[in-house]
Amino acid sequence: MISVSVKNQSKYPVNVDEIERCLSTLLEQRGIVSNTKVSVALVGKKQMLDISRKYLKDDKVHNVLSFTYSEVSDKFIFPPDNSVHLGEIIVCYPKANDEAKAEKVDTEEKIKELVKHGALHLIGIHHD
Repeated sequence: MISVSVKNQSKYPVNVDEIERCLSTLLEQRGIVSNTKVSVALVGKKQMLDISRKYLKDDKVHNVLSFTYSEVSDKFIFPPDNSVHLGEIIVCYPKANDEAKAEKVDTEEKIKELVKHGALHLIGIHHD
């Protein structure tokens, strides 16, 4: 079973269930189906900038970042539930909203596109 947890920390207007469904469907299509967990966080520009500075050492507000759990320090303790923890996808809602307006697409569709992009990184599919 795939478990997707969406943390909407600032209560941005998104359909959390739809994002979870979208991500679960993508992972199933890629053959990832058993005991898999992924977390998604929707954050503001300040929080994304703080994350970028801390982990990427840059001053850029990214639209999406993803971190595999293998990138977590050795001090992290995983719960003993026999799940595969793929990682965390972090989406900057205001940046995604700005991009959606510029592209003349629905913000929620842009968010789902970014979540899918982050998920592909978590399973090892990268772009140049």
